[in-house]
Amino acid sequence: MWKFIVRRVFLAIIIVVLGSFIIYGVMRAMPTSFVEAMARQRAAASATTGGPTYQEWLEQLNKAYHMDTDIVSGFFSWLGDVVQGDFGTSWKYGIPVTQKFGEVIWYSVILNIITIILEVIICIPLGIQAARHQYSGFDYGITVFAMLCISLPTFFLATLLKYAFAVKLGWFDLYGLVGRFHEQLSQGEKILDVMHHMFLPVLTLAMLNIGGLTRYTRTNMLEVLNADYIRTARAKGLSEKTVINRHAFRNTLIPLVSYMSYLIPSLFSGSMITETLYQIPGIGYIAYDAMVAGDLPFTMFYSMFGLILTQISLMLADIMYAVVDPRVRVN
Repeated sequence: MWKFIVRRVFLAIIIVVLGSFIIYGVMRAMPTSFVEAMARQRAAASATTGGPTYQEWLEQLNKAYHMDTDIVSGFFSWLGDVVQGDFGTSWKYGIPVTQKFGEVIWYSVILNIITIILEVIICIPLGIQAARHQYSGFDYGITVFAMLCISLPTFFLATLLKYAFAVKLGWFDLYGLVGRFHEQLSQGEKILDVMHHMFLPVLTLAMLNIGGLTRYTRTNMLEVLNADYIRTARAKGLSEKTVINRHAFRNTLIPLVSYMSYLIPSLFSGSMITETLYQIPGIGYIAYDAMVAGDLPFTMFYSMFGLILTQISLMLADIMYAVVDPRVRVN
């Protein structure tokens, strides 16, 4: 096991470095450049006093941010700073990248924790029941609902929910995490206000993910229910509840562990589209604004953070396989 973990860690480091290099190259090739916008602003401000021109400001800023070299040299300069723990200062927000990350990450964590809990509570029982009653009306209804959730784009679903619950019914605000009178509320009322504004984003994320997990659970449960040992358990006279809960469900957990492991990156990297549509100040929304502005330091930190989380989740999935099923062992 330890040899396997060491090999996986080494491979993960290579993947993170190569992935970061690709993202760095893409960001350097983007037409939007925060450095160019900053140079224009400073040139306009100094035009009346005879200060540096736009080109002079651009050269100074490119040199200050290591943008005056080729992509390979610039990437390794950035990587050298990262190894020393220096992720730089966000060009857009004007504070250290890690400080800005710490200010907004917990909004995304809370949003995604609530969503994941709802997914597990709703999807696994629905998937199991759909498999137990295959080709019934309940199964067809769950299948249609799941396929509908899978097919809806995020922006379309969010627009429908906002139109129905915010515009027509007036139950929720269209945007934001708190109401306009939030500061005048008591501590308990502030928490309820945030929960009220979280409802539509959580509902959007849950509906988008419910379909995939429900279908995945149903498919794997059907495969397990058709196995020989399940027929043997039923032939021995075991109750259906015992067959499902003690035999079938345990083996259904094995592929579900792999599926659930991919939720870890989304938990901490945020849900960019949903947070942006509802203007929830989580890491996804902040990272989107940074990318649009060409904020290279923050974008690189956000992307590298997502890459590392993905590799960690994959290793955890492999390790949990052996925990869930004793037959699974790493050679």
